[in-house]
Amino acid sequence: MSERSQPLAALRGLLDRPLASYYLLLSSAGLLVIIGLVMVFSATMVEAYAEVGSSFAAIAKQATWAVVGLFGFWFAQRLPVRTYRGIGRPLLVVSAILLAVLVVFPYVNAGPLRTEELWIILGPIQVQPSEMAKFALLLWGADLLVRKGPKIALWRELAVPLFPTTAIILVLVGFRDLGTMLIMLCMFMGLLWTAGVRLRLLGGMLSAGFVGAMVLVVLASHRMERFVSFQNPEDYADDWGYQAIQGYYAIADGGWFGVGLGESKQKWEWLPNGHNDFIFALIAEELGLVGCAVILALFAVLTYAGLRIARRVSDPFRRLVAAGATFWLAGQAVINIGGVVGLLPITGVPLPLISDGGSALVVTLVLLGMLASFARAEPEAAAALRARNPGKWVRVLWAPLPPLQRGGDRERAQPARSRSRTDRDRSDRKRSDRNRTT
Repeated sequence: MSERSQPLAALRGLLDRPLASYYLLLSSAGLLVIIGLVMVFSATMVEAYAEVGSSFAAIAKQATWAVVGLFGFWFAQRLPVRTYRGIGRPLLVVSAILLAVLVVFPYVNAGPLRTEELWIILGPIQVQPSEMAKFALLLWGADLLVRKGPKIALWRELAVPLFPTTAIILVLVGFRDLGTMLIMLCMFMGLLWTAGVRLRLLGGMLSAGFVGAMVLVVLASHRMERFVSFQNPEDYADDWGYQAIQGYYAIADGGWFGVGLGESKQKWEWLPNGHNDFIFALIAEELGLVGCAVILALFAVLTYAGLRIARRVSDPFRRLVAAGATFWLAGQAVINIGGVVGLLPITGVPLPLISDGGSALVVTLVLLGMLASFARAEPEAAAALRARNPGKWVRVLWAPLPPLQRGGDRERAQPARSRSRTDRDRSDRKRSDRNRTT
């Protein structure tokens, strides 16, 4: 074996291990969370000190949400798949009600209960219903597609209730938050594609989504301003294109290796939302092109791990949810980074696991916990975990052992055509045995 092929062989050996998907998911997500906390502290330290006299005020809040999210990750990877299939519909109903409340009452101040366009605030608890709606649509849509089975090839089977329900949720979300609506559209298209829906139907759905997005852009002046200034933000540097121009300055100042961690100039009240949807610009300024490449590589590993889980699990529901979740995270990262570097219009969505924001971080970590449970349920991974025979306290404190794949599960996981062919073969064998006996 040549020296050049040895690293590739070692990489293949690592990827061939039963729990490779699980460890790739944990490592990439964990590093992104750590980098996110460091960058949120760097981005908010100046403003936090000016407002409350402590540079640690904002990062303390974000770290608290990260701890809550890690508990959600731990809890999510312990749940059986039947729980996820069962909570999809009620969670979707609750999300739709909360979204409708925000549409009708965008700004309410009634004692401890307040609404602020995208958030519902009850005392110290702040909830973003659109984040809950993403998770609910993913679970409900995957469960419905699995129940439909081969019938998804028929338009009328998808027309009710999948398409109208999804359209209502997308409109409720997009009315206030177009960026999140586009992420949900990416996730939904990933679900349909993984389920095997015909390409012409996918094309029709994508066209309808594009038309709906353009209508929402035209109806909102601030979206229209962002869209108009997208091509030439320098022509609107004093108003519509100000944020984009300041982001470009941050990226240009960073160069290859950045100006140094915590040394950003743009965070001194020059770059709006540098701690949230434009945090990638501050990463470019402080850590340079090298730091940006590390972020992109980690998201690439996370995407690969998600698609690998979707390919290797045997249960159809797990397969659809893993693919949809991967399209969700990858699509959100592309939309955020594309807006920062000028390849896409700015939509205001956060960068997953990195941007400041409690609701988004908690929901994303719960989503990753669910993916981790699916990675442990891969047939080879489940067999390897059971062969290790971990102690009782390990199972209690971390995660229970996944169920082994049974013959019936394998048969149910086969495509409908394969099952029908298997049934015909069995009937032919039985007929021939009867004839031979006679």
